[in-house]
Amino acid sequence: MKLKFLIILVFTIIKASYAQEKAAKDSIPVDKKIGIEVIARVQKDKILLRWAVNDPLAWKKLNTYGYLVERYTVTRDNKTLPKPEKIVLTQVSKPEAVELWEKLIDENDNAAIVAQAIYGESFEVGGTDNLQSIVNLSQENEQRFTFALFSADKDFEIAKKAGLGFEDKTVKTNEKYAYRVSSNVPEVEMHIDYGGIFIGLKDYEPLPKPMDFTAHFMDKNAMLSWNYKMLSHIYGSYYVERSTDKKNFKRVTDKPYTSLNQQNENNSKFFYADSIANSAQYSYRIQGITSFGELGPYSEIISGKGKSILQFVPHLTIKEFKDEKTVNLIWEFPEEGNDEITSFELKRSDHDDDKYVTVIKNIPSKARNVVYNKLNAANYFILTAIGKNGSNKSSFPMLVQPVDSIPPAKPIGLEGVIDSLGVVKIKWTPNKEKDVMGYRIYKAYNPNEEYSQLTISPSEPNNYEDKVVIKSLNSKVYYKVIAVDTHYNMSAFSEPLILKKPDVVPPTSPIFSNYEIIDGSIFLEWINSQSEDVAIHQLYRKENDQNDWSLLYETKNKEEKYQDKTTVEGNTYHYAIFAKDESNLVSNPSPEVALVVPKSSLLNSVKGFFAQPNKVSNTIDLSWEYSDKNADNFEIYKGSDKEPLQLIQVVTGNVKRLSDPTITINTNYKYGIRAVSKDGRMSKMDFYTVKF
Repeated sequence: MKLKFLIILVFTIIKASYAQEKAAKDSIPVDKKIGIEVIARVQKDKILLRWAVNDPLAWKKLNTYGYLVERYTVTRDNKTLPKPEKIVLTQVSKPEAVELWEKLIDENDNAAIVAQAIYGESFEVGGTDNLQSIVNLSQENEQRFTFALFSADKDFEIAKKAGLGFEDKTVKTNEKYAYRVSSNVPEVEMHIDYGGIFIGLKDYEPLPKPMDFTAHFMDKNAMLSWNYKMLSHIYGSYYVERSTDKKNFKRVTDKPYTSLNQQNENNSKFFYADSIANSAQYSYRIQGITSFGELGPYSEIISGKGKSILQFVPHLTIKEFKDEKTVNLIWEFPEEGNDEITSFELKRSDHDDDKYVTVIKNIPSKARNVVYNKLNAANYFILTAIGKNGSNKSSFPMLVQPVDSIPPAKPIGLEGVIDSLGVVKIKWTPNKEKDVMGYRIYKAYNPNEEYSQLTISPSEPNNYEDKVVIKSLNSKVYYKVIAVDTHYNMSAFSEPLILKKPDVVPPTSPIFSNYEIIDGSIFLEWINSQSEDVAIHQLYRKENDQNDWSLLYETKNKEEKYQDKTTVEGNTYHYAIFAKDESNLVSNPSPEVALVVPKSSLLNSVKGFFAQPNKVSNTIDLSWEYSDKNADNFEIYKGSDKEPLQLIQVVTGNVKRLSDPTITINTNYKYGIRAVSKDGRMSKMDFYTVKF
């Protein structure tokens, strides 16, 4: 409970002034949340702070107005203070003046980049730590922002000069603090959320080793890789070091190795390729660098040698049969490759797969043929050249079938049936060839998909029993058969046997895709059921609170729209569509659509509208007649030679007279009236002109 209270208190401190800022924030339209993010690193007697804003325009404004850095002492001697003690570490943290950068830019590439990004008239970067390969961003301000933050992350001293870092040397070991970094940019220009972090000297943790460091040694090349994602919150760049004796290591590059693509969710590793000499021992290690310039511990050491790759590949070209069990295999291999290999090996398999077994070893490097005398009906051979440096190259497989290579005729006369339980029985006419060993059966659920093999070994009889699921979306099953002889020669596929399942599955439901109400009519559009055996689609309707559906429309073609002209203004209509297949199975209804036809017709016009000057009362008396009970009120309008027509009075629907005392002698007046219903409909306006 104490820890929970402490966390709540910290966030209360960081957000203490947020309520005062909220009014200004809510009045400014914001497309995205712009804010400051803060990280910290604890050292022996100080706390280092780093921060950055997440928007290029905000960064530019903050370079002018600066950041406010505050510290709140929250706990002391493991006790939460009644009231956190606040101090301002720096009132305005912003980039130092341009003249203070001049001494650094010739010696420090990061300083040159940051200074150019902040103060340069134009911004072009090239030739520094491979930065020329960075994607050219579409706007110059984004380029400045990107390169400035990138370079500041690589050098903490430069980050401080750029107003993005601070060293707090006034911390104590018995205290814990909430740091808050906020914007000095006026709210009228831009709202920028502050950032904060809760930390103390006792939170110090040693830096971890880099993770998952590996090296793959190839021909004159070593490909290094390591997982940066797991430690991306600590390390932003790395030094790569190499040694030839596992003792004296030197950095491969003067600059740290890093990447601007670390936010890509699909990437989790750094890769570094180093050119090396073959057959020599090389060792590598890496060291992480934090955003505060700290060097972490070295990774494990990885060692290895570059290996030359065999450049030549053997090619099996000729097979000469001696008898049914013996074959002479001949291949091609460049003579200049003889000195790069120790021998050849012949490998064999019953199938073209990865289960090849070596059958002849130590074939001389100058040999170009070998005799094999244990042939089966079908044989796949590959020839492998064994390189002196452990690099081997293999030929493409060669199929060797002795004597008989004529396949049987394709099976004919396929027929079958599927019963109500899903049991399938098929049969066909037996092949006439004497060496037919059996048949292989294949099945598919769609004529355009690849057929899958049902039998593992060739089946001897000319019939087969299978089982299928009746209640599935596929209404048909497709079978093919091939014949196999004793030498494993396979016939062509038979013609497909198409069997229809007993229909117990209703069709899929149609769905509404669009609906509109135009001039009192309802226009409906839908997508028909996707089941192949659908016979008709039926559109049903319910009106207002009716319980029963009534058939409105039925179609046997591909029609997918309907106009309901029989609607009444103000009524509610419910619609649903059903699909019925050839077996009279009916689908579930489509998701129901409920529509209200709005009242849009005009009210009846006001009758007998009349204006009469009254000299006695110095008024103009208005009168009218209206019998439509839908009128909730009447709007009275008035205009003159000098003033436009405008609303002067609204009276209830039971009033039929009105006197206008606001008149002037010798003036022409024009009066208008219209009825208005409770649902907002209006009548046409009626006018009367009179002179007083």
